[in-house]
Amino acid sequence: MGGLWRRFWGAVAFYTVLPVPPGAEVRQVAVWAPLIGVLLGCLLFLADWLLAPMPLLPRSGLLVALGVALTGGLHLDGVMDTADGLSVTDPERRLTVMQDSRTGAYGVMAGCLVIVLKMMALASLPTDRFWLLTGGMGWGRWGQVTAISFYPYLRPEGKGKIHHREPLRWQWVPGLVLLLGWAGLWGGITGQFTLPLALTGWGCGLAVTVGFALHRRLGGHTGDTYGAVVEWVETLCWCAMTRWFPGGSPLS
Repeated sequence: MGGLWRRFWGAVAFYTVLPVPPGAEVRQVAVWAPLIGVLLGCLLFLADWLLAPMPLLPRSGLLVALGVALTGGLHLDGVMDTADGLSVTDPERRLTVMQDSRTGAYGVMAGCLVIVLKMMALASLPTDRFWLLTGGMGWGRWGQVTAISFYPYLRPEGKGKIHHREPLRWQWVPGLVLLLGWAGLWGGITGQFTLPLALTGWGCGLAVTVGFALHRRLGGHTGDTYGAVVEWVETLCWCAMTRWFPGGSPLS
């Protein structure tokens, strides 16, 4: 297995609970994150297709649950830890609170908000679900890559430290090219470009904004905030896209 494939499988092992072949190399995994997001979106769409006889709301709830299961809750845990840290008024204590394995009230509320908003948003997106699932998950992970690329890491150690041991200055570029190409493919296949352009604009804007906002509050990023960026960009992308589906009913 060549070095490139070893690193790809290392990224799969790092970001998901999926089995990988022997020899996977967990190095410089962030560059692969948007592609991993698109592939996870494909798996969710396959599940969505198999569950198609079900109404949209319970089907969407199962997709959200499957997404958490496939990632081992890695990013959702980051949402909760980040919320607990941001709830502390003393900036000096925020990182300590985020490192605490116990989840506080703000963390629980943030995790529940993400899950509920994702369910309701997906339940209001009755068509183009393949593109919306893959695109939202891709942009969420591209947001993580921009945070890794442009802002300092705040801990001397931690799971997120792996992204800074051998930093790649250009690691945000391949994911952006991938997602722009994905939008062009969507438009070329369907013959309409309104939705691809809308999700591209929202995805890129949210990916940059969420990472910047957390940097402003904390002075940089940690592994927890990387996960928070993924989840909030995904969630807000899908919520924003409901604007183009006024007929989508969560009870249909």
